[in-house]
Amino acid sequence: MTRYQVSRKIELQPAYVLHSREYRDTSLLVDILTLDVGLLRVVARGVRGAKSNRRALLQPLQPLLVTLIGRGELLTLSAVEAAAPVFQLHGERLFSVLYINEILTRLLQPGQSHPEIYRLYQRSLVSLLRDPQIECALRRFEYHLLLELGYGPDLLNDAQRGDPICPDEFYVFDPESGLSRCHEVLENPKANRFTGQQIIDMNVFLNADNQQSFDKQLLSTSKRFMRQALRPLLGTKPLNSRQLFVSPAPPAVFSLPPDSDNG
Repeated sequence: MTRYQVSRKIELQPAYVLHSREYRDTSLLVDILTLDVGLLRVVARGVRGAKSNRRALLQPLQPLLVTLIGRGELLTLSAVEAAAPVFQLHGERLFSVLYINEILTRLLQPGQSHPEIYRLYQRSLVSLLRDPQIECALRRFEYHLLLELGYGPDLLNDAQRGDPICPDEFYVFDPESGLSRCHEVLENPKANRFTGQQIIDMNVFLNADNQQSFDKQLLSTSKRFMRQALRPLLGTKPLNSRQLFVSPAPPAVFSLPPDSDNG
C-alpha cells in the first residue's frame, strides 16, 4: 500500500535565519528558528539568481515572517518578508550571535516547538545590542537554554545531600549529577570545583534581568561552569564559531562553514 505524505503550509511564521549554505545551482538550504515550529531546514529556491531580491533578507539578525510549503521534514520557502528592522551588531557582538546560532543548530531537534527558546533568542539579541558586557548575554542564554531543554543545573542545592549551597564549602560539578560538596583534593581542581559563594553569586547573575555590570572573575567562573554544563550535549566536535573570537581579522562573510551543520 502506497503511503502519501500530506502537504502542509505554514503561513507568516515569525523566524530568524541561523545558518545557510548553497544548494544546487541557484538555491540555499537555510536553518531557521521559528516561533511555533522550532528549528526547521528549508529550501530557498532560486534566491541566488540574479533576479532574486530575497537573498538579502535571508541573513542572521533579520526578523522575518516566512511562509513554508511542502511534505516531510524539508519544506520550501514560499514567501519571506522583513518583520522588523535588522539588528545592527558588529565585531564580537556579531560573532556572539553566530555562536548562539551554532549552539541552537546543534542542540535543537528539527520540528519540535520551542516558543520560549524563540523568545529567549530574541531577548539575547536585544541584550547583545544593549548590554555593555557581551559575556552577560552569552552566559544567560546558555543557562536558560539548558533550563528550557530540561538540562538546567540546580544552583541552589547540594545534589547529594539536598542541603542549600553553603558559601564556605567547596563543590564539584558534574553535568549529569549536579553540584556536590567536595572534601578531597582534585587532580585538576580549577576545572570543575567551585566555592559555594561562587555558585550563589553565579545564580544571582544568571537569573538577573537587568544590565548592571558584573566583575570579570564572576564572568570567568560562569563561563567555566557553563562550558562544563554544555559539554555532554555538544559532544567532542569543536564549535566553529568559537574560532571567530581568536581570529586576527573578521571573516569576509558572516556565516559558519558548511561542516557546522547538525551532528
